[in-house]
Amino acid sequence: MDLLTSLKISSSGVAANKKRMAAISSNIANAQTTRTAEGGPYRKKEVAFGSEPARDSFSDVLEGELEEQAQAVHATEVISSDRPPILKYEPNHPDANEQGYVAYPNINVMEEMADMISASRSYEANINVMNTTKSMAMKALEIGSGN
Repeated sequence: MDLLTSLKISSSGVAANKKRMAAISSNIANAQTTRTAEGGPYRKKEVAFGSEPARDSFSDVLEGELEEQAQAVHATEVISSDRPPILKYEPNHPDANEQGYVAYPNINVMEEMADMISASRSYEANINVMNTTKSMAMKALEIGSGN
């Protein structure tokens, strides 16, 4: 694998994890939101990842048919969870139903924090790969220049 392909794969991982962290941040911020523009409580957002061959040119596509090709990750879509809301008895709340129950998002903040740590570690790992690749390229240029 060449250095540019390595950079492309790492940068796709950074972009995908950035989108994942944004969704998790939104979930944490709206964990107590009982009313949205769509109606009802906030629904947890989850990011689905997919992969695609890391190809730049037609010759890469032809070569990819003959051998295994490196895969770049990307966020395919943001999905709203279908978990049912949590009902809490709060008859004085402005969003309470006729029985006095308020529908809260089914979001576990501790689970979201664990997901955020995982996403930030993945983001950090991809940044480290990019920095290492950059360092390797600089060393190769130094060797090539004879210094």
